[in-house]
Amino acid sequence: MLETNKDLFDVSPYANHEDKDFINRGSIRNATIPHRTGIGAFAKVQPIEWLYVQAGAVDANSEDRRIGFDTAFHEPDWYVGLVETGVTPKWKSAKGPMPGDVRVGVWYDPRPKALFTDTLGGSRDAGKRADDMGYYVGVDQLVWKESADEKDSQGLGVFARYGHAHQDANQIADYWSVGAPYRGLIPTRDADVTGLAMSQGIFSERYGDEIHPRADRETVYEWYYAYQVTPWCVISPHAQVVVNPGSDKDSTDAVVGGVRIRFAF
Repeated sequence: MLETNKDLFDVSPYANHEDKDFINRGSIRNATIPHRTGIGAFAKVQPIEWLYVQAGAVDANSEDRRIGFDTAFHEPDWYVGLVETGVTPKWKSAKGPMPGDVRVGVWYDPRPKALFTDTLGGSRDAGKRADDMGYYVGVDQLVWKESADEKDSQGLGVFARYGHAHQDANQIADYWSVGAPYRGLIPTRDADVTGLAMSQGIFSERYGDEIHPRADRETVYEWYYAYQVTPWCVISPHAQVVVNPGSDKDSTDAVVGGVRIRFAF
């Protein structure tokens, strides 16, 4: 059983998990990648310390809260495939190595998707297209380090993501995000993290022309603070501003706030 989005592909040390990092899906997920959780296979090769190549295939018909044997080994035998390569250099600085990574990936989705065509009230069949493909890029880098101790992770990191999918069958054709978390920003609070992020999902022009003329893009601004009460308890207040929720130009901007409490035993 594999979970592509948290453990395997387009993984960021700064924005990857809604339980630990940012809350909004746009801040932690590339919206153009067809991530799956299901039965599959994965392999990774690291010929040298700073270079890797990996590939995986996961059941395209998997369903949440099911073990997946009834979909992975029965017709149609569709599997989402992903291939990623990346470099993981550690840049030298006066305070020791600064770890980072640059990754590039492509994905393949065999499932038929409905094409965006105005069907004139059902009088014309829009049709479907299978064998969809897309690509993505991700960058993470520690840019400021408080201590020369290699084990000390206090400092400022930055991340960026971009992804593209075909416009004729994917509502979100382009996606990007940028952000900057800082661990130990407040003196004496060395384990706390302050994070800022901005993300945007850009709807397909084909979808806008044919289906929903008011579709545009959704932009999210997010802030969170992870306050480590104990090694096993973290309290994280967060705030979000969502511009054009659902990528609808007629939608009213939303302001969202909350508190996340995580216990890890």
